[in-house]
Amino acid sequence: MEAAMGLMRRMPPKHTETALSALLSLLPDHSSDLLSQIDQPLQVLCDVDNAKEFILCEYNRDADSYRSPWSNKYHPPLEEGMHPSPDLRKLEIEANEIFTVYRDQYYEGGISSVYLWEEDDNEGFVACFLIKKDGSKYAHGKRGYLHEGGWDAIHVIQVGPEVQGMAHYCLTSTIMLSLTTNGDTSGTFNLSGSIRRQMKTDLCVEDGHLCNMGKMIEELEGKLRNQLDQVYFGKTKEMVCTLRPPSELLPMALPDARKP
Repeated sequence: MEAAMGLMRRMPPKHTETALSALLSLLPDHSSDLLSQIDQPLQVLCDVDNAKEFILCEYNRDADSYRSPWSNKYHPPLEEGMHPSPDLRKLEIEANEIFTVYRDQYYEGGISSVYLWEEDDNEGFVACFLIKKDGSKYAHGKRGYLHEGGWDAIHVIQVGPEVQGMAHYCLTSTIMLSLTTNGDTSGTFNLSGSIRRQMKTDLCVEDGHLCNMGKMIEELEGKLRNQLDQVYFGKTKEMVCTLRPPSELLPMALPDARKP
């Protein structure tokens, strides 16, 4: 199991589904652990009742159906599917409305979904905030730079019970990035990877859980974007410039072979 998890951490996001399918066939006894611990690129389904798309994941799945955050119905229909309590459902509706604004401001489009459910011990709850942005020039990409590209963000927050006006929050965030360019000057170039980080803190609930969770997501997602920029784009740029330096730097970088 440890070897399988180590392999999946090194697998590009675009090949995650293929690799996971192969692991499930090799390790059928660990299928539940693999499906729960390995983040896959997010899929999308349309809620026909509200004419809105929603994101599919393990957190809104029951059997082979997925619950829509807009209508609270399962697709395909499921008679005895799990639903949040009325109070939690009210908070879920508000969270989806707020997160839609957050998505538009930071991502300039895309699809977002928020799902809430009670903990097994009924002490506290769990929230999952999802964002999927197809950055290709044929989809949500507004600038047309990418031939293909995707950004999948998964934020899972465990919220503990309120004790003397305070609550414990544990946020686990995963970002999966993939992009492909295909231009006349650069040719075909592919870059993909994923990163996961965790944040724990105790916060006052006076301003509400949504305010606290939103601040945590905004802070950690900003850190993840900076790390992706430094690790993937920064290192790639450094390697490319070392192997193929710009023409204006060649006279300075290469010694004159005619001189002794």
